[in-house]
Amino acid sequence: MIAAQIAEFVMYIWEQTDWPTLTWQDASIAAPLAAVRHEQGRLIGRMEALGFKLREEAVLQTLTQDVVKTSEIEGEALDATQVRSSLARRLGIDIGALPPTDRNVEGIVEVMLDATSAFAAPLTAERLFGWHAALFPTGRSGMTRIRVGAWRDDSAGPMQVVSGPYGRERVHYSAPPAHRVAAEMAAFLAWFNAPLATDPVIKAALAHLWFVTIHPFEDGNGRIARAIADLALARSEGSPQRFYSMSAQIRTERTTYYEHLERTQKGGTDVTDWLIWFLACLGRAIHGAEGVLSAVVAKARFWEGAVALALNARQIKLLNRLLDGFEGKLTSSKWATIAGCSQDTANRDIAALIDLRLLRKGEGGGRSTHYEVAL
Repeated sequence: MIAAQIAEFVMYIWEQTDWPTLTWQDASIAAPLAAVRHEQGRLIGRMEALGFKLREEAVLQTLTQDVVKTSEIEGEALDATQVRSSLARRLGIDIGALPPTDRNVEGIVEVMLDATSAFAAPLTAERLFGWHAALFPTGRSGMTRIRVGAWRDDSAGPMQVVSGPYGRERVHYSAPPAHRVAAEMAAFLAWFNAPLATDPVIKAALAHLWFVTIHPFEDGNGRIARAIADLALARSEGSPQRFYSMSAQIRTERTTYYEHLERTQKGGTDVTDWLIWFLACLGRAIHGAEGVLSAVVAKARFWEGAVALALNARQIKLLNRLLDGFEGKLTSSKWATIAGCSQDTANRDIAALIDLRLLRKGEGGGRSTHYEVAL
């Protein structure tokens, strides 16, 4: 009750008389925009120099990270192996035997691939409804039935972002009422599909903020906002290939992200501070791609050195899992489970790879014994 009373005295950005005309100070964003565009160009140039196969692997790793992290931001943990499998299947990339994937993984993969591979296509209400339906194939968010593939109707109450225990909730944000959503989204889509009037990276930042401010769906608004930003960033590069993950960087900076978003949504229509933060976050995402680049090159060199060795399918599978960034520590029992073999067979596989100097024991022993790729 207290939270609701406090919320009534807050004027949100969408309540400003000049909404949705967003403004900013060009002098304040000129330098960070130029810097991030330069880094964007340098990264694309480096990736293009890798050659087709390595570039393909870099895209697969980046998209896997993007899908996993955009879901983590919303508190949903996806199996990275399933995500990678789903992406590889849809992109036509051969990564060996593909494990089955569940419908939640398939849904977010469909959204991210449609956003980036069809970046030049218009963004329409029907396209967004399709994305939303893909995110919630059962028509539920957790145990709660939600309105899917349609704008929210606020039948369960006003759309608010709330935290804190029952009775002492804090309202971080209240979205426009449902009766305004259709008109708000029509204005947003007309602007998004119009010819560029500003730098496309700035358009990505504005689109993310504008969409999540309208909050047009009952759930999934954050994931769709990030997909829209990815679509706009793909337009800024004129390529569907993603070599950096904005979602992964936002996940790393989640607290700061929400602080900037809340402050902007409770302010006026000058969004200079939001743009400065978005550009800085994007710059850090691009720098983070160095890790992907290093991992892809290291994996390629590893297999160049191991190509003549007689390895069985289990060993190849587990080595690739390690090279792709295995979650946690790989023990012999995990090896047996993943490879679908006995403990004795797992021990023989591991011993052979240690003899070949492709695998080594990690630090620690006894029950903590685990294994790492010997790069």
